Amino acid sequence: MYRDCTKKIQIGDRVIGGGNPILIQSMTNTRTEDVKATVEQINRLAAAGCDIIRCAVPDAEAARAIREIKKEIRIPLVADIHFDYRLAVEAIENGADKIRINPGNIGGEDRVRTVVAAARERNVPIRVGVNSGSLEKDLVEKYHGVTAEGLVESALEKTGMIEDMGYDNLVISIKSSDVLMCARAHELIAARTKYPLHVGITEAGTLLAGNIKSAVGLGLILSKGIGDTIRVSLTGDPLEEVKSAKLILKTLGLRRGGIEVVSCPTCGRTQIDLIKLANQVEDMVADIPLDLKVAVMGCVVNGPGEAREADIGIAGGKGEGLLIKKGKAVKKVPEDQLLAVLRQELENWSETV
Repeated sequence: MYRDCTKKIQIGDRVIGGGNPILIQSMTNTRTEDVKATVEQINRLAAAGCDIIRCAVPDAEAARAIREIKKEIRIPLVADIHFDYRLAVEAIENGADKIRINPGNIGGEDRVRTVVAAARERNVPIRVGVNSGSLEKDLVEKYHGVTAEGLVESALEKTGMIEDMGYDNLVISIKSSDVLMCARAHELIAARTKYPLHVGITEAGTLLAGNIKSAVGLGLILSKGIGDTIRVSLTGDPLEEVKSAKLILKTLGLRRGGIEVVSCPTCGRTQIDLIKLANQVEDMVADIPLDLKVAVMGCVVNGPGEAREADIGIAGGKGEGLLIKKGKAVKKVPEDQLLAVLRQELENWSETV
């Protein structure tokens, strides 16, 4: 797999590339200079499973805030810089664990060289980001539009510029809102570089559309052995990004740990509020540190059989339900006690298996 052969890069106390586990990244939507709000959001995201956090640095006040934020968080912080190379330098000086720049929009080569010198002094990785929405005009003309080939050429030109300055502590990100173009671009660049790749579908959209596009796009890319860090970009609460990223990785067999909830669709046999129950179970198990599959079924007729591959589950009937272990019904429970009984079983799981 490509990710087994990528260069190892250290970001704070985390290491990506070289076959290390794929890490989940998200981005704060607070004003970075509001240290209290930013720290609170980062710590919530970290508790949910975020491994690396990115913060916007639009001005000097935000760059200086990094120093205070770093004192209160336990995951690496990436400073997101556009246009002003001085902000990248200041973010590095204030303790950013990585910076994200597009060398094409922060000025000429001399300004890039200044940023590289600051990064080299502290051994801070640089994420070179290329976005389909800001692809250089000459590459758009060369390829008769925005294409995967153009995105790859742009990214390699920029990494080549930094390599020529004697620095190779780099991560590459090439993103597009076009899912198939993005997948194709990652296939092309993975064959041409050894740098770790940060993968995501940019501007994916709202919770529904963004999750579908991200799941399809990330699934295509990750399943080919490509990608060292990921972000699910959603127009919404960053917490949803982390939850979705974890589920994508687990679905692809790329991350273990945590309870996976499976549930059946509703049908005419359903005699309980299955939608509400399934959501309650999903929320309930979020803080239970087990590596299990939990089934929530709406029918006592087929529930035990459908839940056979789960470690434990519940199947609802009219006013009551079944507790199921390994596909076998072990206890009949009043409907209003199903959730509590399931939680009790999970909290005492080591004693029950």
